[in-house]
Amino acid sequence: MVSINKSSDSELRMVKFEFTAGSGHKVALAGSFNDWEQEVIMMEYSETTGRYFCEIALPCGTYEYKLVIDGEWETDPDNQNFAANDFGTLNSVVIVG
Repeated sequence: MVSINKSSDSELRMVKFEFTAGSGHKVALAGSFNDWEQEVIMMEYSETTGRYFCEIALPCGTYEYKLVIDGEWETDPDNQNFAANDFGTLNSVVIVG
Protein backbone atom coordinates (compact mmCIF):
# COMPACT_ATOMS: atom_id res chain seq x y z
CA MET A 1 0.00 0.00 0.00
CA VAL A 2 1.25 3.47 -0.83
CA SER A 3 0.00 6.70 0.73
CA ILE A 4 1.10 10.21 -0.21
CA ASN A 5 1.05 13.38 1.92
CA LYS A 6 2.42 16.87 1.40
CA SER A 7 5.68 17.64 3.18
CA SER A 8 6.88 20.96 4.59
CA ASP A 9 8.82 21.41 1.33
CA SER A 10 6.23 22.33 -1.32
CA GLU A 11 8.27 20.51 -4.00
CA LEU A 12 8.22 17.18 -2.18
CA ARG A 13 5.59 14.70 -1.05
CA MET A 14 6.01 12.24 1.80
CA VAL A 15 5.32 8.79 0.38
CA LYS A 16 4.68 5.92 2.79
CA PHE A 17 5.19 2.39 1.51
CA GLU A 18 3.85 -0.50 3.58
CA PHE A 19 2.90 -4.12 3.11
CA THR A 20 2.07 -7.21 5.14
CA ALA A 21 4.47 -10.13 5.51
CA GLY A 22 5.60 -12.31 8.37
CA SER A 23 8.19 -10.88 10.75
CA GLY A 24 11.85 -11.82 10.64
CA HIS A 25 12.56 -10.75 7.08
CA LYS A 26 15.12 -8.29 5.77
CA VAL A 27 13.07 -5.97 3.58
CA ALA A 28 14.25 -3.06 1.45
CA LEU A 29 12.63 -0.71 -1.05
CA ALA A 30 14.41 -0.18 -4.37
CA GLY A 31 13.29 1.80 -7.37
CA SER A 32 13.86 4.46 -9.96
CA PHE A 33 14.01 7.03 -7.12
CA ASN A 34 17.23 5.50 -5.68
CA ASP A 35 18.89 3.93 -8.76
CA TRP A 36 17.54 0.52 -7.74
CA GLU A 37 19.98 0.27 -4.81
CA GLN A 38 18.65 -2.63 -2.75
CA GLU A 39 20.28 -1.85 0.61
CA VAL A 40 19.71 1.92 0.90
CA ILE A 41 16.07 2.15 2.00
CA MET A 42 15.42 -0.50 4.62
CA MET A 43 11.83 -1.04 5.75
CA GLU A 44 10.92 -1.36 9.42
CA TYR A 45 8.60 -3.97 10.87
CA SER A 46 5.78 -2.88 13.16
CA GLU A 47 4.82 -5.49 15.75
CA THR A 48 1.59 -3.53 16.31
CA THR A 49 0.34 -3.64 12.71
CA GLY A 50 2.25 -6.67 11.42
CA ARG A 51 3.35 -4.56 8.43
CA TYR A 52 6.67 -3.41 7.03
CA PHE A 53 6.90 0.30 6.28
CA CYS A 54 9.11 3.22 5.28
CA GLU A 55 8.48 6.82 4.34
CA ILE A 56 10.50 8.82 1.83
CA ALA A 57 10.25 12.32 0.35
CA LEU A 58 9.85 12.41 -3.42
CA PRO A 59 9.20 15.15 -5.95
CA CYS A 60 6.09 14.82 -8.11
CA GLY A 61 6.50 12.24 -10.84
CA THR A 62 6.04 8.60 -11.78
CA TYR A 63 8.29 6.01 -10.14
CA GLU A 64 8.82 2.28 -10.54
CA TYR A 65 9.84 0.18 -7.56
CA LYS A 66 10.12 -3.28 -6.05
CA LEU A 67 10.37 -4.74 -2.58
CA VAL A 68 13.54 -6.73 -1.89
CA ILE A 69 12.57 -9.42 0.62
CA ASP A 70 15.49 -11.50 1.86
CA GLY A 71 17.29 -10.77 -1.42
CA GLU A 72 14.32 -11.66 -3.66
CA TRP A 73 12.82 -8.91 -5.83
CA GLU A 74 9.01 -8.77 -5.52
CA THR A 75 6.27 -6.44 -6.71
CA ASP A 76 4.15 -4.71 -4.07
CA PRO A 77 1.21 -7.08 -3.42
CA ASP A 78 -0.98 -4.15 -2.31
CA ASN A 79 -0.41 -2.06 -5.46
CA GLN A 80 -2.12 -3.11 -8.70
CA ASN A 81 -0.25 -0.55 -10.85
CA PHE A 82 2.53 -2.27 -12.82
CA ALA A 83 4.94 -1.62 -15.68
CA ALA A 84 7.00 -4.15 -17.63
CA ASN A 85 10.76 -3.96 -17.14
CA ASP A 86 13.81 -4.97 -19.20
CA PHE A 87 14.10 -8.29 -17.32
CA GLY A 88 10.75 -9.64 -18.53
CA THR A 89 9.06 -9.11 -15.17
CA LEU A 90 6.94 -6.35 -13.68
CA ASN A 91 7.71 -3.35 -11.47
CA SER A 92 5.19 -1.69 -9.19
CA VAL A 93 4.38 1.91 -10.13
CA VAL A 94 3.51 4.90 -7.95
CA ILE A 95 2.47 8.31 -9.22
CA VAL A 96 3.35 11.16 -6.86
CA GLY A 97 1.36 14.27 -7.64
